[in-house]
Amino acid sequence: MRLNGWRTRRSTRRSAAPPVGAIKAKSGVPWLYAAPTLVFIAAIFAYPIVTLVKYSFQNVGTGPYLPTTSAGTANYRYIFHDSLFIRALENNLKLFLCVTIMVVLAVILAAILYDRPRGWKLYRALLFLPYILSIPVVGIVFSYLFTYNGSINQILRGLGLGFAAKDWLGTPTWALPTIGFVIIWKELGFGVILMNARLLSVSEEFFEAARVDGAGWWRRLWHITLPQLVPAIAFFSIVELINMLSWVFAYIYVMTLGGPENSTVVSEFYIYKQVFENNVIGVGAAAGVVLLGVVSILIAARMILHRRLVAYGYE
Repeated sequence: MRLNGWRTRRSTRRSAAPPVGAIKAKSGVPWLYAAPTLVFIAAIFAYPIVTLVKYSFQNVGTGPYLPTTSAGTANYRYIFHDSLFIRALENNLKLFLCVTIMVVLAVILAAILYDRPRGWKLYRALLFLPYILSIPVVGIVFSYLFTYNGSINQILRGLGLGFAAKDWLGTPTWALPTIGFVIIWKELGFGVILMNARLLSVSEEFFEAARVDGAGWWRRLWHITLPQLVPAIAFFSIVELINMLSWVFAYIYVMTLGGPENSTVVSEFYIYKQVFENNVIGVGAAAGVVLLGVVSILIAARMILHRRLVAYGYE
């Protein structure tokens, strides 16, 4: 009893809360240590963003005889009446479908790898390998594969499916879906590794109990695997949505240059054309501000979703 009483008194002494004044006095210390890094980040990111917004309201001069003048909201009115910019945004939205496909495939493949089939380590490495490849390299290789006389069509003709052979990147109807296929092929490995890492942190007792109760593979996937993967799915989805908006320029530039007939122009490529080809920096800056705003909304959604998941017990 004395020992228990001692333990009780000791635990009570340890759990005593520190004075409120001490907490307030120390609350600014972490910010003090973080100040140099915050200043560096502000210099790297804040200045370009402020300059971008400033340029979006100007007709930026490109030489001594073309001075910079104020444009007001003319640049914004121009891009929202420009059919090419509207089409670029539509193409970005079409690429959002790739995210849905990647999430579904990543969940299924991660669940298969979690069951440790024979050679699962090799399969995992092969799935992740495309993700570490350079986008220009991937784009150039697939550009050759998807030409009209490329390897893909040769394989189709060899299988007696010559009617399915197409100029995949040279036809407006198929160019964007083909690029979407390449993006899925490259980005899928990241999702698989992410989902698999999440599953490895889950206790195997859940799956063993389900097996004992006679639950099949698909039932375990629906009732155990999917609920446990909610945080990973949310993170992967938001990241890939942001990528579909602001990280597909290299695919377009290497594989199609926005063609054919502007069928693969995306917002990033539109900005590139306005700034570096048409030399209209203000219009490109306005499009950049719009893109930055949409991406910021997605980042905010990711933060809110993370807090909601934590509140509901997902970590």
